[in-house]
Amino acid sequence: MEQAYRAFRVNQDEQGFRTGIETIQIADLPDGDVTIRVHYSSVNYKDGLASIPDGKIVRSYPITPGIDLAGEVLESSDSRYQPGDLVLCTGYGLGVSQDGGLADIARVPGDWLVKVPEGLTPMETMAIGTAGFTAALSVERLIANGLSPDFGPVVVLGSSGGVGSMAVSILGKLGYHVIAVTGKVQASEKLRALGAAEIISREEAMAGGKGPLSKEQWAAVVDPVGGAVTGEVLKKIKYGGLVAISGLTGGNKIDTTVFPFILRGVNLLGIDSVLCPMPLRSKLWQQLAGEWRPEMALAEGVTELPLERVSEALTTVLAGQAVGRQVINLMK
Repeated sequence: MEQAYRAFRVNQDEQGFRTGIETIQIADLPDGDVTIRVHYSSVNYKDGLASIPDGKIVRSYPITPGIDLAGEVLESSDSRYQPGDLVLCTGYGLGVSQDGGLADIARVPGDWLVKVPEGLTPMETMAIGTAGFTAALSVERLIANGLSPDFGPVVVLGSSGGVGSMAVSILGKLGYHVIAVTGKVQASEKLRALGAAEIISREEAMAGGKGPLSKEQWAAVVDPVGGAVTGEVLKKIKYGGLVAISGLTGGNKIDTTVFPFILRGVNLLGIDSVLCPMPLRSKLWQQLAGEWRPEMALAEGVTELPLERVSEALTTVLAGQAVGRQVINLMK
């Protein structure tokens, strides 16, 4: 094994806050059971937060961001994994409390790993990544709570982003009537290719009466956005409808009343992909490799970049300008 590797590092010390690619010694890898040659990582909103001084998610510095990784096992003291195995990791403390995937080499606990399922390549698992896994978990929770295609249209907020675009692709493949909400008019053609039946603006999604409830329109919502739009959308959910909320790119507060919940029986489902139990995590990755494989998102919604362009990718995701998924190729 080589003695040093490249990593995108975030530092905050007496010299101030700074980011950049550094050469790290293998001996400085964190504790863990499995050492991985990273082939691909990806860029998520949380990675963007880790790269700025007021992101408020990094536990201690220095750190290598990257809440996703996929690659080949180099060394393992965990009997479940052998050198040469292809594995992936999303969530847990990766890129937040422990060095993450934006590096040539990573070391993690074996309990965090999933073997790359048959039907997906390592690159495709990172094109899906935390965003696609969160989308799949959102869809799973909606279906588990009774959603079916004949119940009515499903709205996807932030549909041109990572979670949203994957949700559009999965729901479209499963036969749902998907209404994609986006602030990017230029993304309309791509969203239709992903599986959206209708496309509306954020303003249209929020428009309605000034009272606590509006006309019933939608059966369910996949919401990786949060903030003001969530409060307005809740007013329009059909009786017994569902909202799966997983993000806060639009803000961490919701302005709502109890009326959607007590008069229409609307259910607000919290989605956490970070500590998702391993049995469900493994099941969803198998589904993403099979029946739920987001074919159109993998074909139409992925931008592949080298490590040297990570700063650019992080800026793009923080600005809300990312369309689809940005995958970092560590093999270049």
